[in-house]
Amino acid sequence: MNQEKFSIYKRLKSFVYALNGIKIVIVEEHNARIHLISAIIVVLAGFLFKISKAEWISIIFAIGFVIALEIINSAIENMADFISPEKNEQIKKIKDLSAGAVLIGATTAFVIGLIVFIPKLFL
Repeated sequence: MNQEKFSIYKRLKSFVYALNGIKIVIVEEHNARIHLISAIIVVLAGFLFKISKAEWISIIFAIGFVIALEIINSAIENMADFISPEKNEQIKKIKDLSAGAVLIGATTAFVIGLIVFIPKLFL
């Protein structure tokens, strides 16, 4: 394996690529925008209800988990469409599996939100 010397420039450039990936998912993926709007609403609710540090950790982790899954799902879908632009049952299965991961993550985040906010609404 060819080991390159450490380069701050290359490390900084990798952040530019990563930020571009985040921009792409927000601009191109409708579900990512829905998740982002939901995250903003939840963060505002967190400030409004003055949630605890442990609740913030849960909420922030849930938000990051869903957004990361959405980015991975988008990458898988884009790669699958590139590899096989025509209809293909195996590609459909792969895309459905990655979409299922996002659904599980979003459902988990929703339940975390209920656990954190329902007691605040009824106390």
